[in-house]
Amino acid sequence: DVTKVPTENRGVGLVFQNYALYPHLTVKQNIIFPLQNLKGKDKLTKEEMDKRAYNAAKIVQIDEFLDRKPNALSGGQQQRVSVARALVNDPKIIFADEPTGALDSHTSQDVMRLMQRLVREQKRTLVMVTHDRSQAEYADRVLEIIDGKIVHITENRRKEENERA
Repeated sequence: DVTKVPTENRGVGLVFQNYALYPHLTVKQNIIFPLQNLKGKDKLTKEEMDKRAYNAAKIVQIDEFLDRKPNALSGGQQQRVSVARALVNDPKIIFADEPTGALDSHTSQDVMRLMQRLVREQKRTLVMVTHDRSQAEYADRVLEIIDGKIVHITENRRKEENERA
């Protein structure tokens, strides 16, 4: 239960379906935004924020777009900005609500591969809501929920197969 923990200390990152980017801010400013709320011992210098923004942008392969505004980017690039913003605080868990819902199928696959890479290489936990059953191939565990109740749980054997390979 994190309801009494300040948002900046919860250790979670959020990725939304509609990107939730500020159109008047640059990509870098959008990524840095959550860092500006840190207080006390967690407060960062401008240089530290810039470095974290660059590192997060590099992970999601948008580091060359840091000075652009979101409207100058494709939908997939905007979603990568959203993912970078979720990563900038180094969260243990990323919650993603329909992260590919506004994207075409090719771009959706790119974003899902990116999310899968983050889980694998960055040792993150991803909790994702989706209506797209094809995205289940990227999951270790799938919970099917109907009317707020878990009706089916599937363990994806692909994880075990990848670990053996």
